[in-house]
Amino acid sequence: MARHMERPIAELARDLRAGALSALALAEEAIANHERRGKKLGAYKLWKPAEARRVARAADDAFKRGFDLGPLQGIPVSVKDLYAVTGWPTYAGTPKRLPREYELEGPIIANLRRQMAIFPGKTHTVEFAYGGVGTNIHWGTPRNPWDAKRPRIPGGSSSGAGVSLCEGSALVALGSDTGGSVRIPASLTGNVGIKTTAGRWPLGGIVPLSPILDTAGILTRSVADAAYAFTDMDPYSKCLPDIRNVAGLRIGVADRFFWDDCSPGIVEGVERALKELERAGARLVKFSLPGVKPVYECFREGGIVSVEFYANLLNKLPAWIKTLDPMVVQRFAKAREMTAAEFVRRCRLFEDNARIANARLHEIDVLVSPTTAITPPTLKDVSTVAGYGPRNLMVLRNTTIGNLLRLCAITMPVARDRARMPVGMQLMAAGGDDARLLAVALACERTLGDGVRRIGRPPMCR
Repeated sequence: MARHMERPIAELARDLRAGALSALALAEEAIANHERRGKKLGAYKLWKPAEARRVARAADDAFKRGFDLGPLQGIPVSVKDLYAVTGWPTYAGTPKRLPREYELEGPIIANLRRQMAIFPGKTHTVEFAYGGVGTNIHWGTPRNPWDAKRPRIPGGSSSGAGVSLCEGSALVALGSDTGGSVRIPASLTGNVGIKTTAGRWPLGGIVPLSPILDTAGILTRSVADAAYAFTDMDPYSKCLPDIRNVAGLRIGVADRFFWDDCSPGIVEGVERALKELERAGARLVKFSLPGVKPVYECFREGGIVSVEFYANLLNKLPAWIKTLDPMVVQRFAKAREMTAAEFVRRCRLFEDNARIANARLHEIDVLVSPTTAITPPTLKDVSTVAGYGPRNLMVLRNTTIGNLLRLCAITMPVARDRARMPVGMQLMAAGGDDARLLAVALACERTLGDGVRRIGRPPMCR
């Protein structure tokens, strides 16, 4: 059987245009991969193989007629069930279908539809995207394919996105990131994930969690694939800066906040990757990011996400409050008590620290840390509120800083920890420097190798 879904997207796109590969053959392979592995992994809330085949045939017909509609024409793209897709229901991880206003397509889906990207289905999400662990009591939790013996979390809130890439049913996975919801599942499943700068990508047609912090993003299997998709989807940069290698790059090593209390093997894995980059000519410098502690302490107290989320539920979806997952409910309990003055104070705290941090980040090319601090817990570990709470905080700790300080960030797989689970290395840069950040990450990948080379393939997807 052909294994086209394991090849780089740029190669597949070239073959599609040359007639050496059909979009239908690619779609059939994606469908077969899911049907072989999907029952064990559970990536999708909604699976639409007939629709995928229909669009693939249309993409092939367009190629034959000489119509090149865009770089992702004929490429399978999974869609997080926060995104509206015409004719498909939106649940946002809740037990009941959302009103019609949440099923009106936004610009990101419209752009992909216009160029005939193939949507095989909608992937699972944490209820209303509020959580970093990835669990969902209403529809079940996708299984992390890196542990064949014990069910582990896939990371959230884009919980099915990384799993869809691992199983080979998608080459790009759409996600959203409010505190790490693209980077966490990417890191925990051995993939690449991009958190764009707040406001850079349009959020229309995506169910909101916190409009101040929400960002759209993508997961892919490699930085090269991420670069290919990003330059198509980004409204501002249709090419990346030309950074061929890491020689001369100033890589800031984040302060101890990001490295303390990590699970065994995580720090060691990222440090090995940094030493390889240093041997290739990168300059490692210690770098203390301003504002980390005050904004994180505010986040631990409830931040601003809980207030925005609760307000949206009261205004738009009050009937959905009574069915909320207890793991979600316990995270916005304090929102009911927060005064308007306190909410404004917190917003200004984030704004002030973000301004200082972004100015300082221009002193280096990227800031590096582990993406997530802990090994993916087992589902049993997070089955109670007492077990869930502290692990959710630790999963989110390193990623949420990028949202609170309005940075852009990317995670890439660099190692496996003591439990043989994937380790992600997070690269952060000042807000607005998304294209340059991705170019630096691509140079790092050329030195380190992509995820398959460094950590292999998930045991449940070989």
